Amino acid sequence: MGGFDESNQQTELGAALRNGREILLQGFNWESHKHDWWRNLESKVPDIAKSGFTSVWLPPATQSLAPEGYLPQNLYSLNSSYGSEHLLKALLHKMKQYKVRAMADIVINHRVGTTQGHGGMYNRYDGIPLSWNEHAVTSCTGGLGNRSTGDNFNGVPNIDHTQHFVRKDIKAWLHWLHNTVGFQDFRFDFARGYSAKYVKEYIEDAKPIFSVGEYWDSCNYSGCGLDYNQDSHRQRIVNWIDAAGQLSTAFDFTTKGILQEAVKGQFWRLRDSQGKPPGVMGWWPSRAVTFLDNHDTGSTQAHWPFPSNHVMQGYAYILTHPGIPSVFYDHFYDWGASIHDQIVKLMDIRKHQDIHSRSSIRILEAQPNLYSAIIGDKLCMKIGDGSWSPAGKEWTLATSGHRYAVWHK
Repeated sequence: MGGFDESNQQTELGAALRNGREILLQGFNWESHKHDWWRNLESKVPDIAKSGFTSVWLPPATQSLAPEGYLPQNLYSLNSSYGSEHLLKALLHKMKQYKVRAMADIVINHRVGTTQGHGGMYNRYDGIPLSWNEHAVTSCTGGLGNRSTGDNFNGVPNIDHTQHFVRKDIKAWLHWLHNTVGFQDFRFDFARGYSAKYVKEYIEDAKPIFSVGEYWDSCNYSGCGLDYNQDSHRQRIVNWIDAAGQLSTAFDFTTKGILQEAVKGQFWRLRDSQGKPPGVMGWWPSRAVTFLDNHDTGSTQAHWPFPSNHVMQGYAYILTHPGIPSVFYDHFYDWGASIHDQIVKLMDIRKHQDIHSRSSIRILEAQPNLYSAIIGDKLCMKIGDGSWSPAGKEWTLATSGHRYAVWHK
């Protein structure tokens, strides 16, 4: 590949959202820190690029008390259990060569202190860059700052984003990550923990090409399992996107929760009472990042896993549908060549039929054992073991696998 050509990159804030043709790869799982990760990913960049991914979400790259990266302390140190700063920069350089963007995992809800301050808590940051005092920590988690503007992440000092000096320092750090280190995209960890208006402020200031927030709370369950109607759940995610100035996308946890029940023979769940897809994808597809599993829900944590024998039906759904699909590292690289190649085939079809985040969708069937839909003008799909194919000679089978099929015109 040739050098990096800045001129054809979308640098204008919002251009990627308007274009709507992103496909993301989550480039790690809960165990990745044990495996010389930056070097492993660097070897996979050519395949990642050839497969058609536009951005790879990398694990938190800064020094952390926990090896997975989610208990950050010195935000300016890029030596982590995933590898050295040198290896990270080699990976980012290779991604740039191959025109795949790097997404930084932004963990700014909480930060582990270095020294004891008020009340004997480790709520000061002496001796490292961003050497904040207790006023940077919310009063609800042992600091002298204001109350949190969101939910608490327990057991560790939570950052008080209402403080001007804190926001000024975070913005400078995000600028550094974007302009000096070379992360072009941001993923905001534990976005429930602080007000979305600060996410808006940070995005406007640092100008990442693409952002996604992790606003994860529980779906609606009652005595008989998952409720059919998840409107209040998706409304909370939509409210977060709105409060972030519509500048960020959000992970579509609603679709994940519904889809993983639907594939067990309850495909009626995939059409809401208005005839639309039942997740955030059905209401605001240009801001919905669809996915099957991540390092929390799947991997070795398995807090809320997608049923493993139905994963290809799940990808047949999210990779043909509106929204912004994201593929999980484990499925793509650890579950065998067949799954990898089936996912690539679905990505190819998405690209060639020009399916994008705002593509139209008409749901044709949503029965217990069958779901089918037409997306855009020239793509049609089914999942489930119910027998079905589209009417009309103009449809040709594009691909099929275990309990899924896709046709195009």
